[in-house]
Amino acid sequence: MEKHDFKKYIPHVAAILLFVLISLIYFSPALEGKKLKQGDIERFKGMSKEITDYRKMTGEEPLWTRSMFSGMPAYFISVEYSGNLFRTVNKVLQLGLPHPANQLFLYFLGFFILMLVLRVNPWLAIVGSLAFAFSSYFFIIIEAGHNSKALAISYMAPVLAGIILAFRGRYLAGGLLTAFFLSLEIAANHLQITYYLMLMIIIYGIYELVATIREKRWTNFLKASGSLLIAAVLALGVNATSLLISYDHTPYTTRGKSELTFNQENKTSGLDRDYVTAWSYGVSETMTLAIPRFMGGASYGQLGEGSSLYEALTKNGFRKQDALSILRQVPLYWGQQPFTSGPVYAGAIIFFLFIFGLFIVKGKLRWWLLTATVLAIMLAWGKNMMWFTNLFLDYFPAYNKFRAVSMTLVIADLAMPVLAMLALAKVFSKETDKASLMKGLKYSTAIIGGIFLLLLLVPQWFFNFSGNADADFTQQLADISREYFRTNPRASDFASALAGDRARILRLDTLRSLLFILLSAGLIWFFLKGKIKKAGIVIAGIGILVLADMWPINKNYLNNDNFERSTLVDNPYQPSEADNEIMRDREPGFRVLNLTVSPFNDASTSFFHHSVGGYHGAKLKRYQELIEYHIEPEMRRLINVLRSGSAPERLDMILQESPVLNMLNTKYFIIMGKQGPILYVNPHRPGPAWFAGDFELVANADEEISRLGETDPLRRAIVDRRFEAELQGRNFNRDTLGHIALTEYKPSHMTYSSRASSEQLAIFSEIYYPAGWKAYIDGKPARHFRANYVLRAMVVPAGEHTIEFRFEPQIFRTGETLSLAFSILLLGLVVVYIFTQVRKNI
Repeated sequence: MEKHDFKKYIPHVAAILLFVLISLIYFSPALEGKKLKQGDIERFKGMSKEITDYRKMTGEEPLWTRSMFSGMPAYFISVEYSGNLFRTVNKVLQLGLPHPANQLFLYFLGFFILMLVLRVNPWLAIVGSLAFAFSSYFFIIIEAGHNSKALAISYMAPVLAGIILAFRGRYLAGGLLTAFFLSLEIAANHLQITYYLMLMIIIYGIYELVATIREKRWTNFLKASGSLLIAAVLALGVNATSLLISYDHTPYTTRGKSELTFNQENKTSGLDRDYVTAWSYGVSETMTLAIPRFMGGASYGQLGEGSSLYEALTKNGFRKQDALSILRQVPLYWGQQPFTSGPVYAGAIIFFLFIFGLFIVKGKLRWWLLTATVLAIMLAWGKNMMWFTNLFLDYFPAYNKFRAVSMTLVIADLAMPVLAMLALAKVFSKETDKASLMKGLKYSTAIIGGIFLLLLLVPQWFFNFSGNADADFTQQLADISREYFRTNPRASDFASALAGDRARILRLDTLRSLLFILLSAGLIWFFLKGKIKKAGIVIAGIGILVLADMWPINKNYLNNDNFERSTLVDNPYQPSEADNEIMRDREPGFRVLNLTVSPFNDASTSFFHHSVGGYHGAKLKRYQELIEYHIEPEMRRLINVLRSGSAPERLDMILQESPVLNMLNTKYFIIMGKQGPILYVNPHRPGPAWFAGDFELVANADEEISRLGETDPLRRAIVDRRFEAELQGRNFNRDTLGHIALTEYKPSHMTYSSRASSEQLAIFSEIYYPAGWKAYIDGKPARHFRANYVLRAMVVPAGEHTIEFRFEPQIFRTGETLSLAFSILLLGLVVVYIFTQVRKNI
């Protein structure tokens, strides 16, 4: 038996140990028991509180919650998919590392696997993994709390590794690797990132198909495609629950097509065009891939005493202490996005090596990676290249379901370091002609050096360094100067100083990036000239330069200051006295509108109460339309009355004229008083359910939402003609002595008692959602339908009855069964394959 060489595994073991070490060093506060404070995770805790509390109390999985937007499925909030065993596999791969060190480790690991499949030297693969993982965007999203997005990004590279392996003739290994990591990719539950991965796979597949046609390798192509098709089926099966639910639920969310025909030119079959493109990367802003603060960095940053703005402030009367205080929060970003937490910086060295790779790497891999990068950049431009964006919004399936087009740059963040490492691998390959390498090195250095020198010397030729936030900021400074210091500056004086500081920042970062590029180019040049004999020295040198470049940039956006004591992170919301008073109210079914926060971008209220508002990217479409057309106008009228200090009678009258807030059973309004939040109790709400005396049939959604604003929905129900069969031939006489009330509440099960002398039209202050809610009268199935655009309605017989609504989506149970079966099958196949390979090599 041939003796196995274990020495070849040394670089792989070293890589894992190094990845763990770097992850723990960067996030060292996690070792002290501190936790990362993440905005989106705080909001998640608010929106999921009712769900998690009920799960702990009963052991049941609640699939609905009333905690926000008056009620919505819990699918995209907090559902435990127990059938998907790959969620446990994900935890195993993280090696028990504390968060977010575990996430950084996965960034490293995924890219390392791709490099090994591409036959890159393991030591060089380590450098590539460092470069990929330290892309600034990947740290910015961790700081924000976009954990599912970060996890999905981690598994992009190894999925591509499996696909490439299959097309290189390793059909079984490639198929299993693809199935394994695609299962993890989908389980991360960030379909937008998975969609971008699919774009990369499609582009790769096109180049493989072209090569197959040219070389007539149809057998290889069909075998690889077949193994990958089976892999995809396995991965989809593993994630059956989440995918079936997403398919079932998405049409009802803001990602689905609106039935309204207003503002049609802005609509797609998914999200509205302006919503999709709100975060569009500027064309020139693309240079942040190579120069971190090309556009100033994050929306707000800090300047010092050496800045032009400091000089302008002190010249116009500001004391040093006041000036420095202002300079802690300066709108340094001058790009087109509404705001940003930081740039997408792929690294100066990676940018240079990517350009270098375009000259020296040959074949389909080069064209694939270049095409993917260019596509990502053009899609990220969004509204700045609207003809191209519209092409994708209108004709590419599901593209219009996703917002923030700037996110497509994750494709570039993956493609660029891959080509960069392939270029370095060529440098160290004995088969590559040194003359062509030197030629490519000279061209790439000259091109980048020329561009960077122009930016260093004459940036004003290309940019005016003005931003969207300048007018308000500089006008404020001018007003303060005139009012307090009796100077007479113009806002343009401060704007000019700010523009000068932005130009200086661009120059500094351009010089910084240029130095890293020249140092890495110098290492390669010395190696090609024979001045450096060992490739390991160049690899180590570039690895150190990559860390020296990327580490401090990322520390600007995610550092030790982002960590806090675990008790503070675990308990992000503390109740006010107003919250405590509401929580003492044991009446079931009422809702709260908190006017001390931005109600529809808030999860704190949902932490304590059932909220009219909330925070979620995929709220129900009809509810969002209700917000836009009725809730927000009613809310604005209410706020205006509160601000004007009008008499209580005026406030009472406004509430009486707020039918939509009333029909949502909004009992409490939290408003800001002089001593803090105070309560106002709404006397005009009808309660959790009521009998409507009449109904009006309307032809479509346009009429339905319009008539809702012109009719008292508490007395007359507005019903779409599609539900005419439920009401045909019926005339209702409202029983004023009748009674209907909510007697028991659970998130997915509500019970009402009803008593009336005649048949009644009952309206329930609960959100209508046909995909899972079932109604029962006295234990027998009953029909219900939609009224008042978003609510549930039912014809209730005369007499005394018990009415129940149960959320029982069959699709969840079906999905869990399929998910468990496919999880066991795929894990079994992987174990058998590993076992046979180990036996073969021992």
